[in-house]
Amino acid sequence: MNEQPNNPLHGITLENLLNQLVDHYGWEELGQLIDIRCFNWEPSIKSSLKFLRKNQWARDQVEALFLDTDFKS
Repeated sequence: MNEQPNNPLHGITLENLLNQLVDHYGWEELGQLIDIRCFNWEPSIKSSLKFLRKNQWARDQVEALFLDTDFKS
C-alpha cells in the first residue's frame, strides 16, 4: 500500500491547494505573502502551476503557507 499517514498534504493536488489559497487570500495578498512573479504579474492558476512544478523552493513556500493557513476564518 502507498499510504502516507504522516504527510498532511497526502491526497491534496497542487491545483486544489493553490485554488484554496487564492480563494482565501486572493492574488494580491498571496503575492505579498510569497513574492514570486507568477503571483504578482498577470497571475493565473495555469501559469502558477507551471512555475511551482518546476521550482521546488517556491512549491515548498506555497505548501508551508497552506499548512499554516486557518481556512475556517
